[in-house]
Amino acid sequence: MEREKRNDMFFSRKRSFTFGAYGGVDRFTCGDETRSESAEDNILDILDSPASESKPFLSASNNHRVTELFEIIEKLQSSRIDEQRCEFPLPLKSQLLTIGGELPLILPPKLGGYWIDPPLERLAEESPTFSHYSLDSESYDIMERDAEAKVYHEFFRSRYHHSFTAMDPSLGPLVLSVCLEEEENKLRVILRMKECSLHGVFSVSLFPNIPSAVELAKMLCDRVAVSRFEVVGYLKAPDLITAFDEHRVSPNFKFGILYQKDGQLTEEDILGNNEESEEFKDFLSILGETIQLQGFTGFRGGLDVCHGQTGSEAVFTSFHGREIMFHVATKLPFTDCDPQQLQRKRHIGNDIVALVYQEGHTPFLSDVIKSHFLHCFLVVRRVQRKEEETGAHVYQVSVTAREDVPPFGPVLPDPPIFTDHSLLREFLLTKLINAEISCYKAEQFSRLELRTRSSLLESLQTELSSRSQCMTGEPSMSVLTSSDSVRGVSEGSGGFIENFKRAIRVRSHSFETLGVPRKIGVTASQKPKITEKDGESDCLGPAELKDQASPQEDT
Repeated sequence: MEREKRNDMFFSRKRSFTFGAYGGVDRFTCGDETRSESAEDNILDILDSPASESKPFLSASNNHRVTELFEIIEKLQSSRIDEQRCEFPLPLKSQLLTIGGELPLILPPKLGGYWIDPPLERLAEESPTFSHYSLDSESYDIMERDAEAKVYHEFFRSRYHHSFTAMDPSLGPLVLSVCLEEEENKLRVILRMKECSLHGVFSVSLFPNIPSAVELAKMLCDRVAVSRFEVVGYLKAPDLITAFDEHRVSPNFKFGILYQKDGQLTEEDILGNNEESEEFKDFLSILGETIQLQGFTGFRGGLDVCHGQTGSEAVFTSFHGREIMFHVATKLPFTDCDPQQLQRKRHIGNDIVALVYQEGHTPFLSDVIKSHFLHCFLVVRRVQRKEEETGAHVYQVSVTAREDVPPFGPVLPDPPIFTDHSLLREFLLTKLINAEISCYKAEQFSRLELRTRSSLLESLQTELSSRSQCMTGEPSMSVLTSSDSVRGVSEGSGGFIENFKRAIRVRSHSFETLGVPRKIGVTASQKPKITEKDGESDCLGPAELKDQASPQEDT
């Protein structure tokens, strides 16, 4: 009897399950803190092994009950426990990877899947502390996420132009805009398709007569198979077309900042840091200004500026007309009883790019932070030069990203060290913005964006077509529109804007392909509204693509 009570104490459990961007974590604590090391090993063996291989150190009745429990847990979590574990690879101990007697900033994961810049092979050949190439911040060009997005707003809206719609049997919905620039004798055309928008400029002198809408569309894409386009006669069509073209454009960005101390190898260690050293504070001051969140009116990046639920401070900066909010792990709420620190992970785990500041010589493992969203890390470490020419601190930079993320600028100097803090700031902020834009080209995000664009374009084409027919006074369309309006008031259906919001919410369904559970049970009264509070748009803000279907909202 005494033995059974003791066994029950072994299994007084405290478990926490997290999904989505956070990965799956299984936490196990036992009531008897004085148990032997062999008992710990036995418990871990049971957690890591199928129930049929469990060691029979419990009574038969308890053993049966525990086996059933593990079977349920296995069904709930599948392989999430193994996904959460990160092993520090053996090359860490290799002398080949040392750089001037120090380890590199980043090491690749055991299973690969990430690229590192500069490559470890090049770093192993020379020390980054010998020399420093002169750099020019003017060469730091910021990438555009969609270079064609503002063409319509810039060249069409201020001029007389026409738009047309069609439904192609193979390409799907098409929206064509044509503008005659008489002063330059040019014809400017935009063709919007599911995959992309095509923009072309033609000299009018090339044509004896102005080409038809079908001919212009085929000049841009020879796969167009429609025989006619419908003219758009809706007076507010330019507003709807502009909203579609610019749905990915935003001047706002948010990035995570992780603080890694010497000897910290796991996600729990890194997210558990609650103290900021002077060295770390100096680095944060290079990136931006520490602001008080209460009452903050700039871009808040998903942080609470009213009730203090996401901490009291954050780091914010403006950079070439863009607003950047940093999710600094040490400034986000810390929970004593939560080793996973989900209050921090819910923000940083939903960023696409994060910056890691290393204090010490422990390398950062590319996949140590489990997230469906984080695709790129910039790692910075303060280093000591052999010959101190000035009193300024020297920083070394390295970059790692998932293998399907294309390379992006600006190019790291060779060696990758910075002595000028203003130049370091210019480089890091440009690199962070370009990293996020480049990450959108990765398979997971590009698939999600294609689905979103397709849904938005279909809604736009349907809205323009139906509204235009209504303007012509067709009886059937007038009745249909009237009934739609009544239904829109009662059921929350609406025009293109409502369809736009529904398309944004379709993203949450797309996250099933990323392994992120979607939100269920949303009613019409819970639909997000279009607002511009604190400089953010709750559904039209393209920089918030990852926010609109964020796992913290879906779990």
